[in-house]
Amino acid sequence: MAESKKSKKIIYPVSLLKPIGLFLHNQLKALKRQKKDIDSEDPFKNVDRISDNAAPDADAAEQDGHARTSAIKEQIDKKIVQTRKALARVKLGQYGICESCGEMIDTDRLVIYPEATTCVKCKSKKQSS
Repeated sequence: MAESKKSKKIIYPVSLLKPIGLFLHNQLKALKRQKKDIDSEDPFKNVDRISDNAAPDADAAEQDGHARTSAIKEQIDKKIVQTRKALARVKLGQYGICESCGEMIDTDRLVIYPEATTCVKCKSKKQSS
């Protein structure tokens, strides 16, 4: 009887993953601080004047600044979600195991992108779909 890959689940002891969990938790706090800092730089949050009194160049600079801070916040939000997913996998003892195929995620990928929850192969399949 052949055993499928999905039925063989690898689970690591939580104690082994504790340092990774601590690292990810600290990274999550730093991301939240960074998001708050970027939010305070948004010109739309700091406007104390009536917008129809603005000079066209001032309005354009505010639009540009808002677009920049919005794009950065969106990227931080995505990284926060991914970090929370990785933390959940640490708690389940499944950190470093691809959530799609169940294979181990390459350690080089985890060093560069510690919040990864999928292997490179599954990630590229998802992006090409």
